[in-house]
Amino acid sequence: MFPRMIAAGWVLLAAPALAQIGNPGNLAPDTAMQDAATPAPHQRNAHDTLSYQLLAAGGMAEVALAQLALDRAGSDELRGFAEMMVRDHSDANQRLAALAEAANVPLPEGPDPEHQAMQERLAGLEGGDFDLAYIRGQITDHQKTVQLLSAEVTGGQDAELQRLAAELLPVVQGHLDSARDIHARLAGISPAVSPAPVARPDPAAASPTPPA
Repeated sequence: MFPRMIAAGWVLLAAPALAQIGNPGNLAPDTAMQDAATPAPHQRNAHDTLSYQLLAAGGMAEVALAQLALDRAGSDELRGFAEMMVRDHSDANQRLAALAEAANVPLPEGPDPEHQAMQERLAGLEGGDFDLAYIRGQITDHQKTVQLLSAEVTGGQDAELQRLAAELLPVVQGHLDSARDIHARLAGISPAVSPAPVARPDPAAASPTPPA
């Protein structure tokens, strides 16, 4: 059930009315929303449950892909980025798992099929080809995660998860900025080159020779 739900979750995330989604019948059995009139610890809506599961699957994928990058990357800069991914996402995964356990929310046991397929593709690359493919995937993944965390902060109901999302948002945005910078360098993309100044004619050379 988790793979289908996670794949569908990213589609739902793009919908403008995500914060108002109901309680889909294909979510985990314990996801029914509690009565809004009787708040309880870790009270959540369907958006919270989806966020738990998407963040967990994505976080595990980030660690797995970064570990692959540590082994196959050709760029020292990319290996440094991968080390940061392992460190930061391992910490975030542990914090998320603790919240999910307290909220009695089941989490997926590993990355979703999309990330598994990505890992298989990357495993067949090395050096510069690996570096570009990996960092492009990181840009896409971190864009999605920034969107997910922002939506949780504004549309969630679980106060603890919202607090974690707010803390992680600037960290993930920093990852995204770093990934974009690394991609620009690896791909040889440089800032727009200003046009060369137009040569101004030498007034003295342009003046006609006075008659003798």
